[in-house]
This record gives sequence, structure tokens and C-alpha cells, in this order.
Amino acid sequence: MARDRLSVAQARRTALAAQGFADRRPAAAPSMTHLKRVIGRTRLLQMDSVNIAARAHFMPLYSRLGPYDPDLLHRAAWQPGRGRRLLVEYWAHEAALIPVSDWPLFRWRMDEFAEGRYRHTREVLRRNRSLVDDVRSVIETVGATTPRAIEAELGIEREPGAAGSWWQRGEVKHLCEAMFAAGDLSAVRNGNFVRHYDLTERVVGRDTVALRPGRAEAHRELVSRAAQALGVATVADLADYYRIRPADARPAVAELVESGVLHEISVDGWRDPAYLAADAPMPRRIDAAAILSPFDPLVFFRPRAERLFGFHYRIEIYVPEHKRVHGYYVLPYLLGTDIVARVDLKADRKNATLLVLGAYCEPGHSRDVVAGRLSADLRTFAGWLGLDGVEVAGRGDLAPDLQRMMHGG
Repeated sequence: MARDRLSVAQARRTALAAQGFADRRPAAAPSMTHLKRVIGRTRLLQMDSVNIAARAHFMPLYSRLGPYDPDLLHRAAWQPGRGRRLLVEYWAHEAALIPVSDWPLFRWRMDEFAEGRYRHTREVLRRNRSLVDDVRSVIETVGATTPRAIEAELGIEREPGAAGSWWQRGEVKHLCEAMFAAGDLSAVRNGNFVRHYDLTERVVGRDTVALRPGRAEAHRELVSRAAQALGVATVADLADYYRIRPADARPAVAELVESGVLHEISVDGWRDPAYLAADAPMPRRIDAAAILSPFDPLVFFRPRAERLFGFHYRIEIYVPEHKRVHGYYVLPYLLGTDIVARVDLKADRKNATLLVLGAYCEPGHSRDVVAGRLSADLRTFAGWLGLDGVEVAGRGDLAPDLQRMMHGG
């Protein structure tokens, strides 16, 4: 019998299980099968270029599987070799890796972005429509390539620092971005996170490109996927997962309720109605311990993180240093069913050390217990990053306890 009410504790366990935190971690080295299992839970990996510790798209796999070979993700998304490409990049939540089979579900967004995603890009496209065919022709001939290489093929020269130079603004880059947003081009990344643009049919396959689900059908499918990934969620949560307008998400939610895919319920303390995925598991206990990316789908919608975990979280990368509360690149720490701490981390690759610039315990949790578990997980994390050790600075109420644990206290 479907439930009609959940406590916050039940909602947490449901959400964590939906995101894969109740799954047993691999006993041996994680394989492509394990990667597929995680993607089956999260449905997407948000991407980000910041590499202060580890790039965001590599972290959700680590948080759920433990140390794994990053080459798994490279093979799944960018270097499939003789295997089948599993993931492709598109504007899903933000820039994200999604299953190739989900790519057609964003055709409606590609139609909206037919003239480019951003105003300046649209302006560049209007000025340079005749160049679009030239860009496509180069890519068709040479394969996946960069805007700079396309410029070289077209004989476009840009003098570094030339004030007012028409090409100094990188119009070819903007055109590639516009064509990517419209679905005409796709992209693969190299080891330095540089996009190489290619014809979409060569990345996702002609059969996938040919699929064109209707807008309402796509919204319904995406909301269903979001519901499976979240377990229990409000309309706002479901809409945010793939950045669908709430006005478009509501009819999809209503259809999914009518068909039995979702059940409308209430969660203690939540103002808005919630929706429970019909087959969402609710384990009696979850023993997860995980360092999370700021862009992990468990927490990337900040209102949900606060409502579900009582965790007020803002990333402070763009906050002036003197105004930051916790630090530049702060990662939440999940222990059991609670987010119990946050740590400001930096990989000092020159000195092979993971720097803990700040460590803060969340209210109501034992600093001794948290420091004991977190210290071990930081050592493991450092090892996965190829670093030799961990150094804890003095900032934050958890730092002294963490320093003591690191020194065997």
C-alpha cells in the first residue's frame, strides 16, 4: 500500500537510496558495470571546470563507489574505443553528462536554443550565419576539433591582445557553442577538459539523432527520470533536476500521478506536497560515508538540501575572499543519513598533499566521531587523487579534532 506521509528521516533514507548511497560498494576495483549502476541512479553527472580538488563530474562516482579509475569515465563519455559510447554532454541540469539514449529528450531545449543559449552568442550567430557552413565543413573533414584549429583551417588569424580585433572575441568559439546548444554539434573532452566539437551524428549515432519526441512526452520522461533519481521530491525538486520550467513540470507530474508512476504524499515539515516514486526503496538503515561534490545531484538544488538535511549550503567560489564563511571550494561530508560536516579542500599537486584549508562540524554532531570517520576518508580521497598525505590547517571548529586524528590522537 502506498504511503501518504513520510517523516523527514524516512524521506532522507528514500532520497539516499534513490541516489545509490544504499548500494554496496565494490569489493574489488570498480568496473564499467559499477559506473553504469551509478548512472542508472543519478541519470546525469553535472560538469564543472574547477579542478581545485577534483573536477565535479568525477566526484559522484567516487562518492558512491570509492576509489575508481577515472579512465572509466573517459571511456564511457569521450574515448569509447571499440566499445559503445555510454554518455554524452548536453545542457541537462547545467552542462552535464547524460546517457546517450536520453539525448533526444532534450530536442525541445535544442529548439529553444536554435539561435544560441546566450545573448552574445546569438548576436555572433546573426552576424556570421554564412560562416556556420564553413565551420561544419571543417569539422566534417577533420573530425572532432577545437575552435582554434577551425580558425587555422579557415585562415582566420587573431593577434593576441589586439584591441578591437573583430576575431579577438573568438566568434568561431561562439558559433560552435551555438551549434552545440542547437544539437547540430556535440562534443568530446580531452584530458585538459577542452571541448572538441564534432558532428552530432558521429557522437551519438544517426539513429539517436533521428528521434524527435514531442515536448510534452519529453517533459514527462524527464520528470519520471528525475523522480527515480530523487526518490521523493516536490515539483520544484523535479523541475530543477533537468532545469524544466515548473509550469511545464506540473502537467507531467499530474500525468505520472494518474498513471501510478508517482504518488502524492506529504513530508513532515515540508510546505509543499511531495511525490514518491512508485518503486522507491526505503532502507531501514544507511551506513554511507562520502565526501560530496558541491555539484552532486544529492545537494545541487540548495533548497532541497536544506529541506531534506537541514543543510544550508552556498558555494563561495565567486564570493570575495574576505566575505567567505567556509572557504573557496567546500565539500559536504555525508555520514549515515546526515550531512555532518563541510571541508574546504585543495589538492597541492606540487607537494603531493591534500590541503584541508577549513573543516566545520554541523550543529548537533560529535566532533570526535565526525573527525574519526572523516580523517580516514580524507586519506583515502588523497590517495585516489594521487597525493601522498593530508595537511589540516587551523580554520574551522572541526580542524583541531581532525588534526589530532590525523596524528593518531
